[in-house]
Amino acid sequence: MVYHNLKALIKGIRACKTVADERALIQQESAAIRASFREEDSYARHNNVAKLLYIHMLGSPAHFGQIECLKLVASPRFSDKRLGYLGIMLLLDEKQEVLTLVTNSLKNDMNHSNMYAVGLALCTFANIASEEMSRDLVNEIEKLLGSSNTYIRKKAALCALRVIKKVPDLTDHFIAKAKNLLADRNHGVLLTAITMVIEMVQADLHALTNSAVPLLVRHLKSLVTTGYSPEHDVSGITDPFLQVKVLRLLRLLGKGDVQASETMNDILAQVATNTDSSKNVGNSILYETVMTVLEIEADNGLRVMAINILGKFLTNRDNNIRYVALNTLNKVVSMDTNAVQRHRNTILDCLRDGDISIRRRALELSYALINEQTVRILTRELLAFLEIADNEFKLGMTTQISLAAERFAPNKRWHIDTVLRVLKLAGNYVREDILSAFIRLVAHTPELQAYTASKLYSALLADISQESLTLAATWVLGEYSEILVEGGLVDEEKARPVSDKEIIDLVLSVLDSPYANYLTRQFVFAAITKISARSTTTTAQQDRIAAVLAGYTTNPDLEAQQRAVEFASLFSLGDIRAGVLERMPAPELKATVMGVVSENKPVGSTQRGRDADLLGDEIPSAAGPASTGQPAIAPNNQDLLAEIFGGSSMSSPSPTNGASAAVPASSQRSTVDDILGLFGPSPTTASVSSPAAASPPPSSLFASSPAPAPAPAPQPQPQAPPPQPAAPRLQSYTAYDKNDLFITLTPQTSAQKPGVVNILARFQAKGASGVAGLNFQVAVPKTQQLQMLPMSQPDVAPGTVETQQMRITAPPGSNIRLRLRISFSVGGRPVQDQVDFSGFPPGLTGGGP
Repeated sequence: MVYHNLKALIKGIRACKTVADERALIQQESAAIRASFREEDSYARHNNVAKLLYIHMLGSPAHFGQIECLKLVASPRFSDKRLGYLGIMLLLDEKQEVLTLVTNSLKNDMNHSNMYAVGLALCTFANIASEEMSRDLVNEIEKLLGSSNTYIRKKAALCALRVIKKVPDLTDHFIAKAKNLLADRNHGVLLTAITMVIEMVQADLHALTNSAVPLLVRHLKSLVTTGYSPEHDVSGITDPFLQVKVLRLLRLLGKGDVQASETMNDILAQVATNTDSSKNVGNSILYETVMTVLEIEADNGLRVMAINILGKFLTNRDNNIRYVALNTLNKVVSMDTNAVQRHRNTILDCLRDGDISIRRRALELSYALINEQTVRILTRELLAFLEIADNEFKLGMTTQISLAAERFAPNKRWHIDTVLRVLKLAGNYVREDILSAFIRLVAHTPELQAYTASKLYSALLADISQESLTLAATWVLGEYSEILVEGGLVDEEKARPVSDKEIIDLVLSVLDSPYANYLTRQFVFAAITKISARSTTTTAQQDRIAAVLAGYTTNPDLEAQQRAVEFASLFSLGDIRAGVLERMPAPELKATVMGVVSENKPVGSTQRGRDADLLGDEIPSAAGPASTGQPAIAPNNQDLLAEIFGGSSMSSPSPTNGASAAVPASSQRSTVDDILGLFGPSPTTASVSSPAAASPPPSSLFASSPAPAPAPAPQPQPQAPPPQPAAPRLQSYTAYDKNDLFITLTPQTSAQKPGVVNILARFQAKGASGVAGLNFQVAVPKTQQLQMLPMSQPDVAPGTVETQQMRITAPPGSNIRLRLRISFSVGGRPVQDQVDFSGFPPGLTGGGP
């Protein structure tokens, strides 16, 4: 059955009872429409195209009607033109070749005497214009921008916006017209003109900056002070859409321009104070006002008022408004921390909101507000929230609380108490770096070792389900059990004596715990072996410890069996045993290197916090030995790994000033596992500790051959240049020699620093034109660490030699292997190349481990 019009077709389709019936009907009708098109029936073309567009909306093929739409556009009747242009917009896009046939029809209709026909052409152009069509019709669009008809001017401005986005080179055609349009009194024309100018300014065209600001200020003032206008009123506010557009353009024009910002200061204050915030419409204008104030060079009073508006948003009942406020405060907290601090209580209340998104944003903001004055209050609130927080928050919270305590702690007692509280509440969600830093802190605080041991003893007695708490308590009890036995539990009003048997009973209870794993067992074996060497341990308890270790020498768990055999063998070594098991020297105290965990903000609201947010994931702390005044290495050389191996974001290898791990190296996780397969199988299976570690971490107790702690190795300074060659000549190796570029690598080693290789890369241009924009990127295997200094000069002139220094830390005895990525331009031709280099001689990193 053939349907004669669209209405009949819709009825027929709706009458279908199954999808198969509907498909069959559509196929039948499509065949009839194609047959009618072949008959060139001009009277039926309108109905057929209308039916075809409905079929297209249902998802069925309708491309065969494209040419018929062009024929309708050429018709003198307005109804045919309207349907034809609608079909073109639905059936064509800017990539279709048929679109070139539409250009002439659009040009004719843009010059049509009927303004509605002109409007149809402009609307079609704004939806489907390609780059070629924009170049062909730009003059018509420019002419229509000066039309006396507001209907046409409004649509022409939107077409100009399309042209600017498609072909930025053509923007000059509209600058003069844009100035006139900004003075237009019609709201619709002004709205579209401002939208067009915003696109111009974003393209870095500042021709309108000086003249546009006073004009926009007058428009905004008129909108704020005008009375009720039924044509533009929305909830009692005059034309909020136009106000928002004006504010956005002012934000772009005032950024970095003091004079323009001063011109708009008064009107922004007026908008902020006179806009009704009880309706969502008013809140949208207030939000745009706040964003404008924070972007331009506004005075401090205006900035404080803007932050107070955001604080008021936090008390709104609408979750969306509260979320927007928290998100914005996160961005501006570094601008004026004191102003944001005034709303601290409201922000902390958001931690208990039912919406998880609001809790997440409030957490990020709480981290950023921590400083020396607020660390006690905010840490107390965060610890209270940690008790009830979702598991997905706990890892980030434990890390950020511990970092805040390390950075802003008023005293060591408070620092230890805070970390102990974290271990009790979320010990299963504590990073290894945090646990390591806590153990270093205890080792460096002899006056609080008895207190800390007592606290950990009581905490472990109450709960052995928290892994990090168990590890910390086991390690501390193993190291300082003698202090605890001699002084008793000091955290009570009256010291309660503790026997060596009670301590050993508690530590051994971890072995039988359902929460025990291979890591906790290793810690327990190390702890009880150390306790057995203390003078306060009775012979009976020593025999008991020997029996426990002997029992595990046949354990099916190979790791536990190995440790038990190693420690059991110590009991027969006599005097050597006492030296091996003596108390560990305090490791070097240094700041914990930790980037963003699961949130967007690092801890703290100082300038360093903003810098860290800009620099990336690995942010060296300004405290401790790192604060010697030397600049840190820019992380862009480490971020090159992500660019070399794909666009994924990944952290750089652990820097040499990182914290020593407090657990065995086999449990560490690298964030650059994606490059494991770069150079084939790794030469070593265990992660190599940083040479910056001054003494072995607690996990070194479990080494296969226990020995006294090695002498500290000097910590390399990241930014210091490598030492000058001691030998008269150093061998250079060719790494790259093509495309008019010659690169050599000169390694240098030192017997005092095994595993550390300083490499000087030299770049020479072999052609007459030289090399421009040289970018030299290097990647190393997972077991090695790389630091690079900036290149002396990215442009290599003929006859000159440019250099770049790098330092590689590798396991002693391993081979240095590099993957080089070089990009530059020579003679105006861009070159990008990638090579693997392994030409250094074996044994460059020193003897075997």
